[in-house]
Amino acid sequence: MKNIVILISGGGSNMKAILQHAKDKDWGRRFGAFVSCVISNKEEAKGLSIAQEYGVKSVVVSHQPYKDDVNPRQGFEQELIKTIDKEEPFLVVLAGFMRILTPHFVNHFEGRLVNIHPSLLPAFTGLHTHQRAIEMGCRFAGATVHRVTQELDTGPILAQAVVPVLKGDTEKDLAARVLTQEHLIYPRAIEDLLALETR
Repeated sequence: MKNIVILISGGGSNMKAILQHAKDKDWGRRFGAFVSCVISNKEEAKGLSIAQEYGVKSVVVSHQPYKDDVNPRQGFEQELIKTIDKEEPFLVVLAGFMRILTPHFVNHFEGRLVNIHPSLLPAFTGLHTHQRAIEMGCRFAGATVHRVTQELDTGPILAQAVVPVLKGDTEKDLAARVLTQEHLIYPRAIEDLLALETR
């Protein structure tokens, strides 16, 4: 069995796209793959209720109890790793998980961590990708699914989608256009990884 763990912080729209695709394409029968758990670092994350609607276990591992620690990331990540490890994951999928991960975390799940980033990497790593693309006069923007490495947003690219930047676009306009493509390419990229493993 290939367990998939999804990490979220908010509404979970990419998570929902993955769960629906997995259901529609019957990942369980085809690949022996299941989303076994959704984990959020925020108790109020709307995506948790969506996971429950799909019958997927949802767990909160909050970063808040560790915020006053000398090394707040260390305590939080130790608890997060322990929770994920219980699932014996084939993949750990970052779907709007708004925490920067330490090298220790990345190394622990080396080869099993994937992320989606709202730009055509290697352009515009980090935050505010849509506004930066508009300000630079880009004619195209997009999204990238990539493996996670220690350096932010630089891991091997698994899939990309391109959208036009239209005259008069606001950051919100472009973000919405890119998000529709994220919902398409992220589930397909995960499915491609599952298919490679079963060949």
